[in-house]
Amino acid sequence: MTTNTNAVEKAKRRKLNLLELANELENVSKACKIMGYSRQQFYEIRRNFQTYGAEG
Repeated sequence: MTTNTNAVEKAKRRKLNLLELANELENVSKACKIMGYSRQQFYEIRRNFQTYGAEG
């Protein structure tokens, strides 16, 4: 794997971790604060995940 591929995979995992954490906590705001994302980013990530799957 190249460095760029590793970075992309790491970003995907981080976004999936955000979605999983929000689900576990049942609190989007708290999950976003812990992971360093805004709520707007969360909802964009979730929409992309629902539309495109893990590749979104």
